[in-house]
Amino acid sequence: MRIGLISDTHGLLRPEALAFLRGCDHILHGGDIGKPEILQQLAAIAPVAAVRGNNDEGAAWAAAVPGTQRLVFGGIGFYMLHDLAQLDVDPRAEGIRVVVAGHSHRPLVRELGGVLYVNPGSAGPRRFKLPVSVGEVVVRGGEAKARTVTLEIAARGTPPCSLSP
Repeated sequence: MRIGLISDTHGLLRPEALAFLRGCDHILHGGDIGKPEILQQLAAIAPVAAVRGNNDEGAAWAAAVPGTQRLVFGGIGFYMLHDLAQLDVDPRAEGIRVVVAGHSHRPLVRELGGVLYVNPGSAGPRRFKLPVSVGEVVVRGGEAKARTVTLEIAARGTPPCSLSP
């Protein structure tokens, strides 16, 4: 089972990200979605689960998007939130094997204490010199393996993101 990961689109869903996500069984969006059309476009590829990011707060459409989500894929427990610094559970104690977060715009795959922490980075407007990236978790035989992928972005004059760090 292939779970596509995307985060921090900030209203920009790049064709390169869509191409990477094609063929996924599910897509998880780690927040800072930007506009509801992003989730609609992703749902045309595969079922989508998303969490609300700090930049989504206050938008009427985002009120229906939860701040956290617990999911199970292939018997593996997943926990989603936007900002890993706000993790409010002990993943290992609660049987969560994979934690998916966004917010930092920095791709990350790290295993700590039997828990896999994954941040796909930012697939939206480029922030500083950070890569534009997405990720995936492959669940097979009771195991979860994750990776992030830097997208090769065609020059289209997309302005850089001006968010504060």
